[in-house]
Amino acid sequence: MIAKQPVAGRVKTRLTPPCSPEQAAELAAAALTDTLDVVQRTPAARRVLVFDGDPRDWARPGIEVIPQRGEGLGQRLAAAFDDVGCQALLIGMDTPQLTKARLAGALEAVARPGVDAVLGPACDGGYWCVGFKQPAPAAFQGVPMSAPDTYARQCERLGALGLATVHAPELCDVDTIADARAVAAAAPRTRFAKTLAAIL
Repeated sequence: MIAKQPVAGRVKTRLTPPCSPEQAAELAAAALTDTLDVVQRTPAARRVLVFDGDPRDWARPGIEVIPQRGEGLGQRLAAAFDDVGCQALLIGMDTPQLTKARLAGALEAVARPGVDAVLGPACDGGYWCVGFKQPAPAAFQGVPMSAPDTYARQCERLGALGLATVHAPELCDVDTIADARAVAAAAPRTRFAKTLAAIL
């Protein structure tokens, strides 16, 4: 899991307005907590949090913490896979509606014979998960991050590298307040949904 410390003014800035920077950070913290809970409950040989910031409040039993490396998101994704150094699936902190079953399904997909990569599209044109059977350091080269065509361009890149790719079911990232409301409605028992209800 790749994530950054939920600091006001640095996270979920597209939620402001209507949220204040502090409220946006509260929602980011709730999303991070929900996602860590799912990671902790999902069977895996190894769990790693690739973190930008002070990880002391986010350490969990059974989850290693390593720092993010690189300048842009593409470099940080590549560095995360390089640092883990084995078959891996990477998720972010923007899909608090993620379930144990959905995450386990993506993990199972990357382990299947004949599969080289897994990619899960997000509603905003990006993706919520990416995984590789073997580290693929060139996988993110030339792929624009946080763009409406990120998923499409990533698919093209994986195809150009000859990687047999399985596509996981689509999830919605939380970027805007409309996204936040939709995700909260889909997963009303999450910390994220309860935090949003308390704020708005």
